[in-house]
Formats: sequence, C-alpha cells, structure tokens
Amino acid sequence: MDQPIRLKNNGQISIVLNSQKRKTYTKELPESQAPPKAIPAEHTALKEIEEELGALVGMEEMKKMIKEIYAWIYVNKKREEAGLKAGKQALHMMFKGNPGTGKTTVARLIGKLFQKMNVLSKGHLIEAERADLVGEYIGHTAQKTRDLVKKAIGGILFIDEAYSLGRGGEKDFGKEAIDTLVKHMEDRQHEFILILAGYSREMNHFLTLNPGLHSRFPLVIDFPDYSIEQLMEIGQRMLKEREYTLSHESEKKLREHLHFVKTNLSPNSFSNGRYIRNILEKSIRAQAMRLLMQNSYDKHDLMTLRSNDLVFEEAD
Repeated sequence: MDQPIRLKNNGQISIVLNSQKRKTYTKELPESQAPPKAIPAEHTALKEIEEELGALVGMEEMKKMIKEIYAWIYVNKKREEAGLKAGKQALHMMFKGNPGTGKTTVARLIGKLFQKMNVLSKGHLIEAERADLVGEYIGHTAQKTRDLVKKAIGGILFIDEAYSLGRGGEKDFGKEAIDTLVKHMEDRQHEFILILAGYSREMNHFLTLNPGLHSRFPLVIDFPDYSIEQLMEIGQRMLKEREYTLSHESEKKLREHLHFVKTNLSPNSFSNGRYIRNILEKSIRAQAMRLLMQNSYDKHDLMTLRSNDLVFEEAD
C-alpha cells in the first residue's frame, strides 16, 4: 500500500501530495481481518471535515494524512481509557509549495478538525507574515512574536513566507523572531499549533537557521503545483458556484493559455488556484460590460463566458 507518510532518519514525517501511484499486489484478507469500508457513525467530526475536503481539487495524500492524524489522536484517547500509555505528539507543521496550492485553506480545515476533536480549544487561524513579527528595535520583535502566539493559543498560528524571517543576516531582527517562536513551541507546544509555509527550497534553508527548528516540525507537507486538468476543474467549480459556464471556445482558449504559462513561466511565478480565480473574476466583469453594451440579457448569455470575455494576466 502506498505510504503517504514517510519517516525520515531525523524523525520528521514527509508527506508528498499527488504522488505517483505504484502498483501493489495484495492478498485478500478474510472478512474478519478486512479493513473497515466506512468510517463508523460516531466520527461526525471527521465526516464533516471530509465533506469540506471533498470540495478541494487534488491533494489526495493530504486528505489521507488528515484521516491518519485523526485516527492516531482518537486511538490514543482509547488507549488512555484502557490504562495504556498514550503519546502526546506535538503537531507543529511545515507546508512547502508555491503560491495558490491550498496551504492556507488546508490550515483552516485542520484548525476546525482539531477543535472538534478537543485537540485545540478554539481552532481559529491567525495568519501572519514577517511584518507582523519583526519589530524595529531590540526587544520589540520578541514582544510582537509573543503577542501573536498569545492570540493563537487554542488555535493555529500560520506564518506564510516564513523563510523571510532569516533573510537579513545575523543583525536582522528576524532571527530574534525565530528564536522566540522556537521557545514558545517548546513551552506551549500542546496549547497551539504553528504552521510555517513557503517555497520548498527557501524553507529547507530556513530550517538550518536555528538548531532547534528541524526537530520541532514532525509533519512536513509538500504541496505540488496543480496540473492543467486540476486547474480547469478548479475553474469549473468556481464558475458553477457562481452560476456561470464557459463556452466551448472559451474553455479551449483557457486551457491553451494555462498550457502556455505552465510551460514558459517559472513555477515560483505562477499562483495556481489564485491565478485561475483572478482570471475568472476579471472575465466575469468583462462579460458584464459586453452585455451592457449589447443590451442583451438572455439567461443563456447571462451565464456564458465567451472567448473574448477572458482576461489573462501576468502570473504573479
């Protein structure tokens, strides 16, 4: 069976989303040993989160990972009830990937799941970036960072582009923010979850900036770029929710454009799901202007985006 979670020698768990499936050959188990086909009815928290995860395109390994964390926490509670030893692992995470690959969305869903499971008392998400942590004078950064951690107690502190904290060198106050985070991850490790996010290569370098960082992130998750088919599916779902549709020609034109940008632009320059959303929002406005000028408001016209409505942008 494919293993979405791989344990490295350093104790980190590495998860790769949308990994290639390998052929496996399994022996059929007797019915008494066969794994359950459905989640038991009492696991309403997981079922609710599964429904929300079902609305996300791709990320199959992430969905498996969330179920495995749920199962681990639930079984640990059962072990406690049976008088057995139950480990209490820190759940700080690192998300690696390009913009628009679903990192913030997944962080928010994890917060909701952990709140329903009583792992987190609130389950809220505090989003932050370098400017929210780094101050202007000695001591200011530590205070700002402590204040953010305090706001995140009971929930998740999500720091995007976390590698930017280490870009200024030894005299930069970003290092003070890193040191303060490491201390609070240890002192209050079961009171909140820290998720650091950013580009894969930059995050790998970031881990070398403080000797305590590497060991404090047991879950390291890779978010790969979406394929063209997945981007088209994301776009179709967005349009369906808004009661719009693409004409045959506009669908063909959008697909060709996505092929062009994914072929010619650096992956770091392409914002994936965010790029699709921006195109469709601009195109809906362009369609509205066209209909206004044509003074045509037939229901089919109101719903259809035509090829000349599509507005493409430079990838950010």
